[in-house]
Amino acid sequence: MRDVARGGGKGSSPLGPPPGPTRPGFWRSPLRGPWLTSMFGLVLLVGIIVLFVTGLLSYAAYNPGLGPPNDTTPGKGWLGFYLFPWPTDPPWLYRLNQGVHVTLGVVLVPVLLAKLWSVVPKLFTWPPVRSLSHALERLSLLLLVGGALFEFATGLLNVQLDYIFPGSFYTLHFYGAWVFIGAFVVHIAFRIPVMVRALRSRDLRRELRTPTRRTEPEPPDATGLVTPDPAPATISRRGALGMVGAGSLVLFVVTAGQSIGGSLRETAVLAPRHTDPGTGPNGFQINKTAEARGIRAADVGEDWRLTVRSGDRERILTRQQLLELPQHTAALPIACVEGWSTDDQEWSGVRLTTLAALAGFRDGPPEVFVESAQRSGSFRSANLRDNQVRDPRSLLALQVNGADLSLDHGYPARVIVPANPGVNNTKWVTRLTFGARP
Repeated sequence: MRDVARGGGKGSSPLGPPPGPTRPGFWRSPLRGPWLTSMFGLVLLVGIIVLFVTGLLSYAAYNPGLGPPNDTTPGKGWLGFYLFPWPTDPPWLYRLNQGVHVTLGVVLVPVLLAKLWSVVPKLFTWPPVRSLSHALERLSLLLLVGGALFEFATGLLNVQLDYIFPGSFYTLHFYGAWVFIGAFVVHIAFRIPVMVRALRSRDLRRELRTPTRRTEPEPPDATGLVTPDPAPATISRRGALGMVGAGSLVLFVVTAGQSIGGSLRETAVLAPRHTDPGTGPNGFQINKTAEARGIRAADVGEDWRLTVRSGDRERILTRQQLLELPQHTAALPIACVEGWSTDDQEWSGVRLTTLAALAGFRDGPPEVFVESAQRSGSFRSANLRDNQVRDPRSLLALQVNGADLSLDHGYPARVIVPANPGVNNTKWVTRLTFGARP
C-alpha cells in the first residue's frame, strides 16, 4: 500500500489507481493545498465577475436589439434579457469598458494558469466517476476548466487579430461566456465555504514572511490537494505568489498602454496597434486599411455621392455640398473591441440631425442605417439608435484635426458617434437610410 501511495511499483494494484498522475503521490509539490488554491481563486473570483460584467456591456454597446448587422448572435433569446439602449455619455464609456475588459483579461492569465496548476491533481481523480453526483461534479468541472480556457484563448486571439478559430468571434465568445459563467456560478456556490475556511486557516502576512527553507506542506484534508509524499520545497508560497503577481504586472505594462494612450502606448508591445501610425492630422491608429477592405479608387473618387433616404424621399449629395452645410466639431476617441483606442481627435463634419432633417425628420430624428463602400469583411454597415443620431456630437465626419480624412480613416466621409464601438463608426459611407432597418 505504501508503493501505491507513492506511485512506486511496476504494476497497478487491483485496489488502487494505475501508475501515473492518477496516484496521489505523483504530484509532490509541497505548495499545493487549499490555502494557495483559495488565494488564486479569490483573485479570479473578483476578476472574472468584472470580466463578465464588462463583457455584457461590450455586447450591449453594439445595440444588438436593432437586429442585423449589429446583432451577430441572432439566436441569443433570453440571454439578451439585460440589453438596453447604449448611451452616448460619457463619450469615453466604451473606451473605458474595453480597456478594463481586455487589460484585465490579459493580466489574469498568470493567475488562471497558477490556479489550474494548483488543482491539477483533482483533474486526475481515481476512479474518474464514483457515482451519479460525482459524474455531475466532474462534468461541471470540465465545463468550468474548458470554458475558462476557451474564453481566455479566443479573447487573446481576438486582441491579436488572429481569427484562426472557425466562425464568428462574437458568437463564439458570447455563448462560451454564458456556458462558462453557468459552470462558474455552480462551482462557486459549492466552493465558497471551503475557500473561506482555507483562507482563514493561514495568515497571509506570515506566509509572506516565510522563506523557502521553512516552507512546509499544508495539513492533509478532504480536498485531496495536499500531497501525501511532498518533495523538498524549491520555492516558498511567498515566491509563488510573487512570481504570479510579477507575471501579471509585466502583462499589464505591455498591454494597458493601448487603452490608456499617451507615452504609455509605446510600452504596449503585445498590442496589435502599439506601432507608430505616423504623424500629421491623420497620424493615429487605424483598424483596417482601405486596401484590406477592398476600397477602390472609383468608390471614393470624384464620382462619389452620399445618398440620404427616408421612405420615398431621397437626397443625393456630393462631398462639396456636404462641406457647404453647417459644419460642427467634436473631440472623440475611437475605441475597438480588441481593447485599443485613440486619444480624442477633433472631428469636423455635418451633424446626423442635419442630415435627418434633409430626409424629412426635423424633430425627433429616428434611427439610421449606415452603409459603406466597403466590399469585403464584416461590419460593412451598421444601425445607429435614435439617441445616437440625436446627440449633437454625432457627425458624418469629413475632416479630422483640421485636415481631410485620409483614405484609411474613411475618406470621403465616415460616421463618428460618442461612446460607439469603433467598427460601428462606419467608414467610406455611401448611404444613410433614416427610419428603416435592413
